[in-house]
Amino acid sequence: MAPNAIDQTRRMLSLVTYLRERPGAHVGDVARAFGITEAELIADLDVLPMCGTSFRGGDLLDIDTDGEQIWWHNPDDVAAPLRIAADEATALLVAARAVATLPGLRESDREALLRATAKLEAAAGEAAGASSRLSVTFESEGGVFAEVDRAISERRRLWLRYYSPARDELTEREVDPIRLFAVGHTYMEAWCRLSEARRTFRLDRVAEIRILDEPSAPPEVELRDLSAGLVQPSADDPEVVVEVGPGGRWVAEYYPHDSAEELPDGGLRITLRTPDPASLRRLALRLGSDGRIVAPAALADSARRAAQEALAAYDGRDA
Repeated sequence: MAPNAIDQTRRMLSLVTYLRERPGAHVGDVARAFGITEAELIADLDVLPMCGTSFRGGDLLDIDTDGEQIWWHNPDDVAAPLRIAADEATALLVAARAVATLPGLRESDREALLRATAKLEAAAGEAAGASSRLSVTFESEGGVFAEVDRAISERRRLWLRYYSPARDELTEREVDPIRLFAVGHTYMEAWCRLSEARRTFRLDRVAEIRILDEPSAPPEVELRDLSAGLVQPSADDPEVVVEVGPGGRWVAEYYPHDSAEELPDGGLRITLRTPDPASLRRLALRLGSDGRIVAPAALADSARRAAQEALAAYDGRDA
């Protein structure tokens, strides 16, 4: 399987530590240590000098190679305590939130990234508020857009591997595309053959896409008015209050909410509305120690019992 950008990023972070401890390391030895070819290593080394502790071009990694050995000329300079300006903090926060939504990211990596993001938000102060109003579209989304656009034009069905953050899983499904639209992010509205219902898919969560030979034949559906936003909870929907720690701040990114109040520990008290409060029990189970449902009391008790039953079943399998 070809390495993806996440694997390469993880490898390059490890490579920085490895090279710092081994000045003059031989190219062949480093390539063998990381299980890659020398050509792949040289490609990584071409990227590393463009990385560093400043977005303004200073304090970059001064790493080069003569084809046989690798030299890092300024390891002590970039090891100095990091100080970032407001614009740098904003860029980091926007990038971190975007990377956290990537399909295929290991859950342990996602949780570590979200914890680091929460700490950066606390340190950034007002800059964190500015970053929450920005979003990033990855270049890979353009390829998905082109495939969806072509499928709509040719009236053909699509096969998807799609990441659902609410369930934290990748699913495979066939869909008949209806339209493309943008509300903050770019979405495809389609008739999903897995659920036999109309569904909305965010393009940057499509891990893989393929145009099928089958014709697309979605049922006649009335297109929704999206001028007021993608998700429009009703004022009559029941109110739910969720408290999350720093590792659960991502909930405010994915769930439309009425308010998100900062908590002393770096977490949030989130108030939202949903026509089906019971559907949030899965969210409570996923959050684990990073969050809990506070109100309504019946839902909080139900989520607590579900967690206890899940834990009991897990202990039973280990016995």
